[in-house]
Amino acid sequence: MTIYSHSRLSTFEQCRLRYKFRYIDHIPEKEKTIEAHLGSMVHAALEWLYTEAKEGRLPTLDEVMLYYSRNWLSNYKDFIIVKKDMTDKDYFNKGVQFLIDYYNSYKPFQENTLALEKEVFINLDEDGNYKLKGFIDRLCYNLETQEYEIHDYKTSNTLPDQDKLDGDRQLALYSIAVREMFSDAGNEKKVRLIWHYLNFNRRMESQRSEEQLKQLKQETLDLIRTIESLNLGEFTPTVSALCDWCSYKQICPAWNPGGSGRNPRFEKQMKLEF
Repeated sequence: MTIYSHSRLSTFEQCRLRYKFRYIDHIPEKEKTIEAHLGSMVHAALEWLYTEAKEGRLPTLDEVMLYYSRNWLSNYKDFIIVKKDMTDKDYFNKGVQFLIDYYNSYKPFQENTLALEKEVFINLDEDGNYKLKGFIDRLCYNLETQEYEIHDYKTSNTLPDQDKLDGDRQLALYSIAVREMFSDAGNEKKVRLIWHYLNFNRRMESQRSEEQLKQLKQETLDLIRTIESLNLGEFTPTVSALCDWCSYKQICPAWNPGGSGRNPRFEKQMKLEF
């Protein structure tokens, strides 16, 4: 049995060589970016907030800020900061604003939360040879609409359009697991996909039909089979703006052939990407 994840598949789509370094060669990604730290700390604060609310205690905004601050400091290391006009304090303050906006928008957090950081598995083929594993930030059941809701928090600086969300793979696959988890006597469970883009204080939604989910499972399985069909020499680098955030940059032949700078063969591609 082979278990994949959305992030693993996304890594392949972004750069085949990074995929090889991480998932075939098992070279650990030693450096963590400040953006990743920000995302982790904000997610942890919201998880704590909803855990407390689920247990019948509503933390104050000051308590949320204290939890976030302590967690930020205790887990902080010398992270990569690619954006030279930003400091670690700037990123910390972004998280503060994210949490203030979210708290004021959704207090008192009585949304019938069923689970936090819920681990799910999706069978991609009938024989169970391929599975996809993921974690749902927050799973709810909306008593008013009688829909299950998959909530996901995003700290990115970009806001996608609706078409992109309607084609999103990650939450759509998770919705398959939720449907199976709560299925009964042929009753089709409705699942709403909800993203919270914290940098914009925006909530965005999407849904999928049974037919769309069936097609998505097949497309995901086809992608996995494509990955497994490749020879090692076919895991070539893709140069893009994402390279500055990649911890394998120092060993990537596109940037460091023979230990001396970027490979000229990728200069043209680099200009196109930027």
